[in-house]
Amino acid sequence: MAQVEPDRATKAQPEEGERTRQTMKALILNSGCGTRMGQLTVQQPKCMTKLSPCETILSRQLRQLSQAGIQEVVMTTGPFAEMLEEYCQALALPLRYTFVYNKDYQSTNYIYSIFLAQEHLNEELLLLHGDLVMEDAVVFQAVESRRSCMVISSTAPLPDKDFKARLCEGRIAAVGIDLFDSAVAAQPLYHLLPEDWKIWKARIDAFCKAGTVSCYAEEAFNQESDRCAVYPLDIRNLLCAEIDSPDDLAVVCARLTALADRTVYMSFSSDLLHSGHIAIIRKAQRLGKLTIGVLTDEAVSSYKRFPLVPFTERRAMLESIAGVERVVEQRTLSYRENLQTYRPDIVVHGDDWATGSLRFIREEALSVLKSYGGELVEFPYAMGEIYEEIERRARAELALPDLRRARLKKLLQLKGFVTAMEAHSGLTGLIVENTVVSSEEGTHQFDAMWVSSLCDSTAKGKPDIELVDMTSRLRTIDDIMEVTTKPVIFDGDTGGLAEHFSYTVRTLERMGVSMVIIEDKIGLKKNSLFGTEVAQTQDSIEHFSAKIAAGKRAQKTTDFMICARIESLILEKGVEDALQRASAFVTAGADAIMIHSRKTQPDEIFQFVDRFRAQDPVTPLVVVPTSFASVREEEFRRRGVNLVIYANQLTRSGFPAMRNAAVSILTHRRASECDAFCMPIQEIISLIPEEH
Repeated sequence: MAQVEPDRATKAQPEEGERTRQTMKALILNSGCGTRMGQLTVQQPKCMTKLSPCETILSRQLRQLSQAGIQEVVMTTGPFAEMLEEYCQALALPLRYTFVYNKDYQSTNYIYSIFLAQEHLNEELLLLHGDLVMEDAVVFQAVESRRSCMVISSTAPLPDKDFKARLCEGRIAAVGIDLFDSAVAAQPLYHLLPEDWKIWKARIDAFCKAGTVSCYAEEAFNQESDRCAVYPLDIRNLLCAEIDSPDDLAVVCARLTALADRTVYMSFSSDLLHSGHIAIIRKAQRLGKLTIGVLTDEAVSSYKRFPLVPFTERRAMLESIAGVERVVEQRTLSYRENLQTYRPDIVVHGDDWATGSLRFIREEALSVLKSYGGELVEFPYAMGEIYEEIERRARAELALPDLRRARLKKLLQLKGFVTAMEAHSGLTGLIVENTVVSSEEGTHQFDAMWVSSLCDSTAKGKPDIELVDMTSRLRTIDDIMEVTTKPVIFDGDTGGLAEHFSYTVRTLERMGVSMVIIEDKIGLKKNSLFGTEVAQTQDSIEHFSAKIAAGKRAQKTTDFMICARIESLILEKGVEDALQRASAFVTAGADAIMIHSRKTQPDEIFQFVDRFRAQDPVTPLVVVPTSFASVREEEFRRRGVNLVIYANQLTRSGFPAMRNAAVSILTHRRASECDAFCMPIQEIISLIPEEH
């Protein structure tokens, strides 16, 4: 069998959106005698054979064509022509019919019937045999194809007597019943664009005028296949079969019965439904009974922007769509749990996850489907200016202060564990915003941004002693927030005087900052990592508690968080002192506690966390693993830490790279050598969002 699709998933043809098919005609060939059907065709044409008590082959075809947007049908007839015409009209479908009678139906093949009908066939055409039974998805895929195509199946065994197609360079090279080498099973359902149909029709005309009227019309196509750009439409395991005998009828009816019970699964994370989403839902519904898994807010925020609409509302939105069988919760980005629970026959997804951050999720889904015989069907991902504009609007809304401010607290409640990376400019903010890493373990991104006093001062070439004034620091926040959407955590140093801190809280809250962290020290600030090597004075419990309380009173919302940073371990005062302070600061109103250490081993941090959690299981705990950098996030999570801040890594990694570039240019007296470790300017520019 020829290899059609190297992937293990069904690749659907490109979507035409809501394009109507008012200019496309359908040609149904019903001029044959159907003698192999025996008694079933003695008193009626084969196309009127019943598939169920309320459906025939023809009524099914016409219903499908009408639903696909086709309005005009040309039908060739032979025996029982008058009965066939009356039957079509009695169906009362919104279709216009042109019937072409082939009086020589006993001595000619359908190539001659097409020849007789050619004056009615100058438009884009859907050509099908009248004994063909298809599921809805096949008809829609053929109709919506952007190019001329013929239905084939790369998974079906080669039939002995029915059509097969030989492929060459991705196109249909020949069609016939005697093709076996490098061939695939094929069915007589074609979508033909005018330019391709014109070539084939001209050759049919030449055959018939020369008296060659007893062969298949495909013999004329084979002589022109190099000029007709007809592509394979691989339906794999979907139903599309001719009925030539009672045995065929029994097989097809059994498949139709099974089709009624086929189950389909989709996963949705979107909080704004657009026409592209509705289109792919409709496609999935045509494949079977549709279950939609709605990703929880936690799952969505693990790999993309935080959802504007919460899970309960997103679920209700999808439940309201007609034809959706049920809507269920999908708790993780991974499909494994739900696939093993519901065991759908088919999973539907856009083709955008074949590469990029979701490719491991796709591979896992394929593996689970393979374990029980399920299949993945992928449709082209909806793209275009209108969808990009919807996403821009969503991101703009997420950047609004009220929405951004509340998000950190929501993430802590949803996930229980979040990470933040330092950003000291709009560009570094974009790096934090857009960096996503995927592996077999899952997809990961940073949840928030840390605006560090140290990094802000360093970027300005000034010492980290609270020398950079608040106006300048707020400008840095503004630069970052203007181009990003993720929550911002602000390094408030000591917080200054309680009276000043109250104003700082109000300003940060108004800007949309989610959290301020202040340390329990007084006097001229020295970086904590110097420890006792420099003179540092820890504030009293009472005074610092009063500062926290003043900040809480200044708040206008419940979304903003004040985190108390405890310096007891830095100043070597021990865990007991740190615990005493933590308890007092929580009582004073602190929304979170940050415990800091400059030791390379995390033992005293873990000791504090364990003992704090024993007395307070609720208050979020924050760590900054700059010195004890070998500890993995999962270890922090397991012990009860809620927020890990990577406080200065972008700054520390950026400066050596810039210095190396400067040294390289001075050394070589040109820039060529440093290009190897420079990011192309196009990639940098691509990080920056364009506003329209």
